[in-house]
Amino acid sequence: MTVMLAAFEGWNDAGEAASDALKHLHSLWGAKRVAVIEPDDFYDFQFTRPEVRLTSTGGRKIKWPVTKIARASVPGTEIDVVLVHGIEPSYRWRAYTAELLAKAAELNVNYVLLVGALLADVPHSRPIPVTATCDDEELAERLGLEQSQYEGPVGIVGVLNELALLAGLPTVSLWAAVPHYVAQSPSPKAELALLNRIEDFLGVPLNTTDLVDDAQAWERGVNDLAAGDPEIASYVHQLEEAKDTAELPEATGESIAKEFERYLRRRGTEQP
Repeated sequence: MTVMLAAFEGWNDAGEAASDALKHLHSLWGAKRVAVIEPDDFYDFQFTRPEVRLTSTGGRKIKWPVTKIARASVPGTEIDVVLVHGIEPSYRWRAYTAELLAKAAELNVNYVLLVGALLADVPHSRPIPVTATCDDEELAERLGLEQSQYEGPVGIVGVLNELALLAGLPTVSLWAAVPHYVAQSPSPKAELALLNRIEDFLGVPLNTTDLVDDAQAWERGVNDLAAGDPEIASYVHQLEEAKDTAELPEATGESIAKEFERYLRRRGTEQP
């Protein structure tokens, strides 16, 4: 089975949680680049500017905003992953998406996992919510997901979702809710929440030990900032109360069981 995971910097990537999650997987699995989508037809370079970088030999090289497509095999499984990491394009979204789906066909992708992050009224001190939706009836039934009920503006993730479905490629969308009052990157707690859901969907353990430490340090830092501002502290307390009240019925054995299954998968990879 080959799964394409895609994330795009910009409007779809609050706190850069989605793109950072894919970078983590790229490093974890040693993914190798297999293709790119060249930027000339899709970007306004006055808005998405190329960058000059120094090379290892002391020279200078322009880095263009290409969309990188890399491939890796998940160790100990029969799963191949195709990782797509780019910046939301400025122009010709349908042509851009068509080119990306052509690459997916060349790489024999079976289904797509779209990863995004949005700003929301959620407290930083509670688990980061991750919404999972699927508009493919068969896959949604198999995974126990619902179709998205969202109406409003969409980014390139939403466009890719629709066109992938029209192309007959089942697609799941994961969206992490990043607290809007700490929207700056990085957002390791949201990144970790996305990786945990990816872990659930793929059914493979992910090494996120360092990220767990980063998420805890991030939360402590936000706690310190809130403690120094009574107005923010009061607002966070209101969000916490609303969150706890809304999710009280959801504290079921099912959620506990999922965490225990994740723990067992990770312990399994640590056995000699």
